[in-house]
Amino acid sequence: MDVKRLFDVAYHQLELYPQPDAFCDKREGKWVKTSTKEYIEKANSLSRGLIRKGIQAGDKVAVISNNRSEWNITDIAVQQVGAILVPVYPTIHEDIYTYIFNDAEVKLVIVSDQELADKVNRIIDKVPTVNEIYSYVPVNGAKIWTELHMSSDSSIDQEIEKRKSVIKGEDLVTLIYTSGTTGNPKGVMLSHNNLLSNVLACEPRLPVGKDAIALSFLPVCHVYERMLLYLYQYTGVSIYFAESMDTIGDNLREVQPNVFTAVPRLLEKVYDKIMAKGEELTGVKRKLFFWAIALGEEYDVLGKSAMYKFKLGIARKLIFSKWKAALGGKVEVVASGSAALNPRLARIFMAAGVPIMEGYGLTETSPVISVNWEKDNLVRIGTTGTVIDKVTVKIADDGEILVKGPNVMLGYYKMPKETAEVIDAEGWFHTGDIGTLVEGKFLKITDRKKEIFKTSGGKYIAPQLMENKFKESRFIEQIIIIGENQKMPGAFIVPAIDAVKEWAKLNGVDCGNTQEEIIKNGKVIERFQQEVDHYNTFFGDWERVKRFELTPDQWTVGTGEMTPTLKLKRKVIMAKYDDLFKKIYG
Repeated sequence: MDVKRLFDVAYHQLELYPQPDAFCDKREGKWVKTSTKEYIEKANSLSRGLIRKGIQAGDKVAVISNNRSEWNITDIAVQQVGAILVPVYPTIHEDIYTYIFNDAEVKLVIVSDQELADKVNRIIDKVPTVNEIYSYVPVNGAKIWTELHMSSDSSIDQEIEKRKSVIKGEDLVTLIYTSGTTGNPKGVMLSHNNLLSNVLACEPRLPVGKDAIALSFLPVCHVYERMLLYLYQYTGVSIYFAESMDTIGDNLREVQPNVFTAVPRLLEKVYDKIMAKGEELTGVKRKLFFWAIALGEEYDVLGKSAMYKFKLGIARKLIFSKWKAALGGKVEVVASGSAALNPRLARIFMAAGVPIMEGYGLTETSPVISVNWEKDNLVRIGTTGTVIDKVTVKIADDGEILVKGPNVMLGYYKMPKETAEVIDAEGWFHTGDIGTLVEGKFLKITDRKKEIFKTSGGKYIAPQLMENKFKESRFIEQIIIIGENQKMPGAFIVPAIDAVKEWAKLNGVDCGNTQEEIIKNGKVIERFQQEVDHYNTFFGDWERVKRFELTPDQWTVGTGEMTPTLKLKRKVIMAKYDDLFKKIYG
């Protein structure tokens, strides 16, 4: 069938790749399957209920939920009646709920658990447009979502078909509020065409098809995972939803997926756990482990000598096979996005036979702009790959990446001034990222335009580039480079506590148990100085971190230092550690 609107994707799957497990959720210890046929039937049932409730074309329906089949059923049901889905992060503060619901004039809210129902109920009096709250599971303070479903009714079915018939590709389909590192989020308006163009352009780069399984765990309220769910449906890939972020390891081994998406921070944590186990080895096993790691660090997609390939074959059999087994044993591709992937990490995983394809995009570009592609050797480690079909990229004189194509958003909701600031008269979207084209076609991101700063000596510092390098250290969980208008760069460092404790144990250092105790230990500080000194050698004299402070706590989404997509909130961090700033700069 001709796929012109997003909801056509489900019917496309039913016609070409009907699956018994289009979606699969783990409920009470068992995987529960939803077939393609059931998926569409449930979506139509919900569409009828939405119409009966008075939801009109253009009305906004908010969904706050973990990844689950019900989310996707709701998505299609809302689209079919011409309403607009507003996905909201479960982890953000309830004040942001208030802002989003009022800005979008949300009519109906659906949540997935008691905690979210409570958060919505605490602010509901501040949102006059919301009529009702529903939940996917029984909770207090919300109706069960099954009450929204309605069996077949000829008049309402005719109304659904009538509404579907007038929906065009260029029509608004969703409002996605960017998490933002400062101020209130902006509502990104995406059309059916925006998202579908991304699905169709990425389809050739997905090396799996109708017999494959995907594991989904990144937040589906973010456009990155959401677009990929449409792509999986379009290609007939079965989608299994992880129970939670804490069960990913178990779910990978159970499901044995062929594909999943990840953010660099998750891959860094997997790598850190593997390295911690390697540190515990002794004798020949330890030597073999670190020999394989060193071999992995030399990996190059452009090819190596026959001797290197021979050694890599041995390393894969003896060491790296265990890595693949930990990821289920059948992974054919891992799509990495949302932030820059450490090239060293990419080399080692790819040497281990786990192809990590790094890509680049933004919510405003639906999201993919470029992605590495195994076909025809279109992979360059350290870049985000080649630009996808029908999208054009150019590098402005100041290094900013500009994008034009069918994936570029309609604009920011109710914000014409802000829209005009990022989409110029010629239709170029200004990403705010600085980059270059390697070999004339592989896009490489070097920093955020707004985050580059000058020291008091007039030297430019690109913090993101430096931070990515420093995070190669297994001792550094997070780092922020500071020093705008100061005489030298400095840093706040979040120590990787497990790695520090393991080092302390191996070296007979009693550094305490809490993070506050650990960061005050003189030998720990000396060890971090060694790490800083080592990574400083990769930079010019003016860029090198002259002083640093270890933080007494971790940075998380929940505590406010990071966005839901795990980007640093620099202003928040600077304000929080004003005392450490003064220690560095006096």
